Amino acid sequence: MAEMKDRLRADLTAAMKAKDTFVTGVLRMAMAAIMNEEVAGTSARELTGDEELAIVTREVRKRRESAQAYRDGNRAELAEKEEREIEVLSVYLPAPLTEAELDQIVAEEVSAVDEASMKHMGLIIKAVNARAQGRADGSLVAAKVRAALSG
Repeated sequence: MAEMKDRLRADLTAAMKAKDTFVTGVLRMAMAAIMNEEVAGTSARELTGDEELAIVTREVRKRRESAQAYRDGNRAELAEKEEREIEVLSVYLPAPLTEAELDQIVAEEVSAVDEASMKHMGLIIKAVNARAQGRADGSLVAAKVRAALSG
């Protein structure tokens, strides 16, 4: 179940032995996010692989947003640090869907709904996200679905 957590722990150990403080820090933050989620709620539990993937995806998204904010604030050195952290964490994520693959999934889900209209947008986005399994950005999925329904 905790396949990603075990992989993170092994890579953390390797980074510590190599005295790579940057990678060590990034992996510790990812491990802390997973462990915090495990003990959140009324009782501690072990996370599924999908839940661990969602946490790492969330951490990458946070860093992308931070990097953009730093770029907007003319803090290039901090933006570059966030982007380096994204590179470290991206190793643990599945390969993103190509534009064509995402378009095909959107087209299939739109055609699966009888008389698809904008009122079905949320339902279709949910179905596309379920099939993409964290391999596509949510805002991109929403834009593709919106375009498919309006066009």
